[in-house]
Amino acid sequence: MKLLKKSVPRICGDVALTGLSVAILAGCKPASKDSPTPPAVKVATVTRGNPTIYQEWIGTLDGLVNAQIRAQVTGYLLAQDYHEGDRIKKGDLLFEIDARPFQAALDHANGMLKQAEARFGKTQLDVKRYAPLVKDKAISQEEYDNAVQANLEAEASVVSSKAEVEQAQLNLGFTRIVSPIDGVPNFAKAQIGDLVGQGSGELTTVSTIDPIKAYFSITEQEYVDFTRNFTTDSARSEQIKHVEAELILPDGTAYPFKGKIVALDRSVGLTTGALRVEALFPNPNNALRPGQFARVRVKADSKPDTVLAPCRAVSELQGSYQVAVVDADNKVHIQPVQIGERSGNQFIIESGLQPGQRVVVEGLQKVRDGATVTATNYVEGASSQPAPPH
Repeated sequence: MKLLKKSVPRICGDVALTGLSVAILAGCKPASKDSPTPPAVKVATVTRGNPTIYQEWIGTLDGLVNAQIRAQVTGYLLAQDYHEGDRIKKGDLLFEIDARPFQAALDHANGMLKQAEARFGKTQLDVKRYAPLVKDKAISQEEYDNAVQANLEAEASVVSSKAEVEQAQLNLGFTRIVSPIDGVPNFAKAQIGDLVGQGSGELTTVSTIDPIKAYFSITEQEYVDFTRNFTTDSARSEQIKHVEAELILPDGTAYPFKGKIVALDRSVGLTTGALRVEALFPNPNNALRPGQFARVRVKADSKPDTVLAPCRAVSELQGSYQVAVVDADNKVHIQPVQIGERSGNQFIIESGLQPGQRVVVEGLQKVRDGATVTATNYVEGASSQPAPPH
């Protein structure tokens, strides 16, 4: 019985120890963890092409002609005869000023002219009548001379009265304010009932906007580079007329009509060191308006057989440039590059890349040198698809 009593706890103890060992071993086994997902990036393939190099400047649009419409006579504004913003023709009526005072002035001038003509007629008769009398000494020479001078004075009075009639007619005509050009009028700056005149400021502005001007400024060095190949002013002027310009609108799209550079300013700005340039663009639908800002782009050069990479793939670090290249195993290699001019949305790569390499375009902030990524093709304006390893 004693042996039986001693053996029972030993067996239980072994079972307990065995269970504890299993529990400890189970607790010490490391838990399985999922490996981190590689960051997703979008890549583009480095290509070789024949890019065209453009130079761009910020330009301001302005009317070909901007006619400031002002009142030339003083009077009360009776009517506005145009609709603001609509296209108008030369001679179209814009405003009307109360014409009654000017009609009265014209009638008075006509009356004075008739009086002057009547006096002139009388003095002419006097001269004719006195001419034979003075020969017969029936009248004195003085009386005849007085008649001749009175006739000359009456003749001058007629000329003066005719001028006053013409002026009165002009003033009456100025009460109808018409457009001097074809164009588009601005908002009126005077209201019906306002007293307007030469000192009251402009009533509105009419601008010819087809074609429309674009002003932009180039640096002195850019001007020197442009004119380096021309030895005479006539050759330069002729060449300028053949320089084609494009407009890039604020939304980034290209204006469908190309323009021409027509003039350069006579001098370089003393404070800016820039030369003002004027270009003309067709504007048949009045889509462009004075005061707009747009980028003016001019073809500067072409680079045949050149390595090209998207601008978005190039990042700058302390004055140097680098790209993130993705190899066939989807591993990233940060690589320095030397860039040249920009052509559209691509940079010319002078060194550091070869055609066919894949570079990260989107997701640069996620990658580091040596990291593995999940790459999809970047296609502008289209959905991304898995990028095959190269």
